[in-house]
Amino acid sequence: MNILVLGSGGREHTFAWKLAQSSKCKALFVAPGNSGTSEIATNLPISVTDFDAIKGAVLTHKIDCVVVGPEDPLVQGIHDYFLNDDQLKNVSVIGPQKAAAELEGSKEFAKEFMMRHKIPTAAYQSFTSENVEDGFKFLETLDPPYVLKADGLAAGKGVLILNDLDEAKSELKNMLVNQKFGEASAKVVIEEFLDGIELSCFVLSDGKDYKILPTAKDYKRIGEGDTGLNTGGMGAVSPVPFASEDFLSKIEERIVKPTIEGLKKDNLPYVGFIFIGLIKVGDEPKVIEYNVRMGDPETEVVLPRLKTDLVAIFEAMGSKKLSEIEIEIDERAATTIMLVSGGYPEAYEKGKEIHGLETITDSIPFHAGAQKKDGKIVTSGGRVMAITSYGKTYDEAIKKSYQTIDKLRFDKMYYRKDIGFDL
Repeated sequence: MNILVLGSGGREHTFAWKLAQSSKCKALFVAPGNSGTSEIATNLPISVTDFDAIKGAVLTHKIDCVVVGPEDPLVQGIHDYFLNDDQLKNVSVIGPQKAAAELEGSKEFAKEFMMRHKIPTAAYQSFTSENVEDGFKFLETLDPPYVLKADGLAAGKGVLILNDLDEAKSELKNMLVNQKFGEASAKVVIEEFLDGIELSCFVLSDGKDYKILPTAKDYKRIGEGDTGLNTGGMGAVSPVPFASEDFLSKIEERIVKPTIEGLKKDNLPYVGFIFIGLIKVGDEPKVIEYNVRMGDPETEVVLPRLKTDLVAIFEAMGSKKLSEIEIEIDERAATTIMLVSGGYPEAYEKGKEIHGLETITDSIPFHAGAQKKDGKIVTSGGRVMAITSYGKTYDEAIKKSYQTIDKLRFDKMYYRKDIGFDL
């Protein structure tokens, strides 16, 4: 198979790393890719939302399968674009069609889906600039902290959790009237706060059947002890030690099955990954959000634990034969720690040379915001690199990642030193 992966982050480097291990993978391309993908695949300088340029690459390189990494192209309808084009309709696309991608594209759509199919989640109401005052009144009925979510895509940063009622009202106005997150916050969902510990569940669907991948837990806040601003993710562990067999079976029965059945009932064909952001409240799982692709940095701990050939899985998904594939998982734990640019998630500098990569032996460096320039690898984004390690336990794996990080450096490099602290 000739395969094209869309995206340029740590998630896409991990996909490329896993796909390149398969004897079924004949040629591998990544658009636009990064310094890590350039070592194992051919990078193509194409934007993930330039569908016409993607079509050109697919025809030129005789691509059989397109793996969509980020959410933007899915929400914009790349799968539909392929289905509606006679030259592309037989190319397998891993990622849902536009209508189903609204599960991530609109928080309100997702909440309505959960309510309709009796999937446990937080109580909510949604508001626009027309009814800000109603939003204020709804906030007054809730106990703090207050959860405000921009309805649309805001690159993982459109969620505010605030303890003060006046601040919550001020931020609601800021989001709706002053468009703090642009178009994404033209509508805002206000939710009751769920108190518990979070984890992520990943499901593969071929539109008919499903398979569950290992669980993971990521760390979103920039500061240690889960403080400070939200980021795209500062680290992750898999498996999640507090997810017992009993709890996992509750997730499958109460959340995964009703989600898959709900998609069928609502006539939303779904071929791809469903990322279910969960919270364990007491001993009960509830859904915080859906994403319609793999998470980042969770991909960097979930895919390394997958022993089954990923190309074979994608072939089965494309031909609706997922039920015939046995998913085999590595018993070892995997952890990843994200190295980020100083100042991230706010303003940061790019172009800093990364030193020490050649010394890495016990971990896998998945490149994210990193590019090759004049023969050197330099920073090109906020989240620069995910350092993934295996261990008999997550403690052992985390220790290995930190030992590896000691060998790496770039100007103003920052990382959290407490990943796994709450487990």
